[in-house]
Amino acid sequence: MSKIKVVHYINNFFAGIGGEEMAHVGVERRVGPAGPGLGLAAALGDEFEIVSTLVCGDNYFGEHTADAVAELLGYIRADQPQLFIAGPAFNAGRYGFACGTICKAVADDLAIPVLTAMYPENPGADAFKKHMIIIETRNSAADMRAAIPKMAACAKKLAHGEEIGSPQEEGYIERGIRVNYFAEKRGSERAVELLVQKMRGEQPVSEYPLPVIDRVEAAPAVKDIRKCKIAVVTSGGIVPTGNPDRIESSSASKYGKYSLEGMERMDKKDFLSIHGGYDRTFILENPNLVIPLDVLRDLVKEGEIGEIAEYFITTTGTGTSTGNAKKFGEDFAPKLKADGVDAVLLTST
Repeated sequence: MSKIKVVHYINNFFAGIGGEEMAHVGVERRVGPAGPGLGLAAALGDEFEIVSTLVCGDNYFGEHTADAVAELLGYIRADQPQLFIAGPAFNAGRYGFACGTICKAVADDLAIPVLTAMYPENPGADAFKKHMIIIETRNSAADMRAAIPKMAACAKKLAHGEEIGSPQEEGYIERGIRVNYFAEKRGSERAVELLVQKMRGEQPVSEYPLPVIDRVEAAPAVKDIRKCKIAVVTSGGIVPTGNPDRIESSSASKYGKYSLEGMERMDKKDFLSIHGGYDRTFILENPNLVIPLDVLRDLVKEGEIGEIAEYFITTTGTGTSTGNAKKFGEDFAPKLKADGVDAVLLTST
């Protein structure tokens, strides 16, 4: 009996090519499983065969998406798989985008089952969850051991055309798709049971959860920027040389506040970027590209703005959870207000 052929997609990091410094590499095909595909092959068992592993750098895919997809599809068509798997991408945003994009392209072009996996806050999850099954993972590769078995179990069902259960049963991210089914109890009974659970102080699970959307009221418009005190806040990972507060290069759990007193510009001898989500080459040479201190000083001298706060606030944005980002803002916003800051210049990458 012939085996079910699988093609697996991974990025430069999981292929062992390198990190950000190698994110520019183009498409490559390897025979058989590689990287996390080795564990995936073992979890799938003897009935399946990963015939090839396709690799592409995250930057290359993002900057040359159409070319990358076309080249990848060429390899996939040639391999004639019955199943396509990408990732897991965890909370790596560019990787998640690539996994979702190529999975959708394969599903549309070859009409075969596709599967990927990522953290719910990965931008790729929200963009592609309606198009495919996305197994839910934690936010880092430390969850690989738990993610691979879940991917394999769902992949087997997809390959055999079996019915896929609910997100709770299968471990995938909710897709916002309603499915009709026959329940053992009628709706009125289930509603009363949920109410009783709530009255007992328990945590009832709704059959139709509503999205939770934070609504933030916009601040009043700046009346006269020439009289404003402006502070710089960045998610670009600029820190003093040595990274004294040990801010993480991704999935940040902290932020830093650092002095700008006596400085006319950011100097590469004193500051660097520890951000793990973009090519830092230009920033390491000129940190003013993220913290534009040189331009701000000129604007103050020209009377275009009133003054600038003599410090900046910084963290890394890549992989950082919404919860942590909210916590950072709730912590430093009152400090900015107490310091008489009228407006904040938010810089990213």
